[in-house]
Amino acid sequence: MPAEHNTPTLMAQECRSAPERVAELLAHDAEVYAALGASLRELPPAALATIARGSSDHAAHYLAYLVMARLGVLVSSLPMSLVTLYNSPLQCKGVAGLSFSQSGQSPDLIAPIEYLRAGGARTAAFVNDAESPLARAAEFVLPLRAGPEKSVAATKSYIAQLVAGARLVAHWQDDAVLKQALQDLPARLREAAALDWSAAIEPLRSVDRLFVIGRGPALAIAEEAALKFKETCSVSAEAFSGAEVQHGPMALVGSGFAALVFAPRGPAQAQLVELAGRLRERGATVLLAAPAGTPGADLPLVTTGHEHLDPIAAVQSFYPMVEQLARARGFDPDRPRHLSKVTKTQ
Repeated sequence: MPAEHNTPTLMAQECRSAPERVAELLAHDAEVYAALGASLRELPPAALATIARGSSDHAAHYLAYLVMARLGVLVSSLPMSLVTLYNSPLQCKGVAGLSFSQSGQSPDLIAPIEYLRAGGARTAAFVNDAESPLARAAEFVLPLRAGPEKSVAATKSYIAQLVAGARLVAHWQDDAVLKQALQDLPARLREAAALDWSAAIEPLRSVDRLFVIGRGPALAIAEEAALKFKETCSVSAEAFSGAEVQHGPMALVGSGFAALVFAPRGPAQAQLVELAGRLRERGATVLLAAPAGTPGADLPLVTTGHEHLDPIAAVQSFYPMVEQLARARGFDPDRPRHLSKVTKTQ
């Protein structure tokens, strides 16, 4: 049975606690970020590999975009089965391997980090459980400090992973502007959590199919939002780049279709706003999330101290809405069907 509407769900409590958890993250472990940042700066990796699944993989995609856009280092998402199933002879020298996990328990995250480290790669774990097997396997441990997360649908740990990734980039570049914007971020996240996204509930209450669209660093937020629609609302949601959706996927768009478009500040914003208009012309129900003053915006977005951090504020505003939508559709967001909090895969 769905949770009572007057009883806060675990998901609601946890996603709204994210600003305080982020403040906790930023108040600790400066020496670890500084040491890893200095190591990457003094001996830049030839390539960087991320190792993650689910929401954690979306956080890894966000970090990957920042690293490629700001530092020019190529980043790939490592198919873990190369290590766990296919025994592939990976070249580890000169590589940095970054793993992302809430629990740090899954064997298919631990084995690649052990493999990379044994082969001479630098390794780090962004993990909520700093005593987990994954944390023990990595050279550098960057605790998320999100506190126990009981809701099956990860929220505060995902936001903490985004912040931790941006914090590493700031230390890698030794970028004072990004560092200061991160220090100011908890206040911006509190504003984002308080924004009213209730205008999305009725348009999405009965949809079966949904595109979630972003571009640049916001694509990782679209990926996460699509997953949460699946997990909590049983909506068949797909995430697309604002460029990619205009190819084959556009053939699906018409009356009865819906799209949520994330358009924070940045070079991609104008194209995303234009795309939202074209989707509306094709009969789709479109919700455009954008900062105040953006033409056609339906859902407000908070701006932070740096446009590369704006996607973090966007997902902070999204989570309370999708939790409310799940209940409006008759689901308990704390108990998604067929899912458990810790998934151990090989």
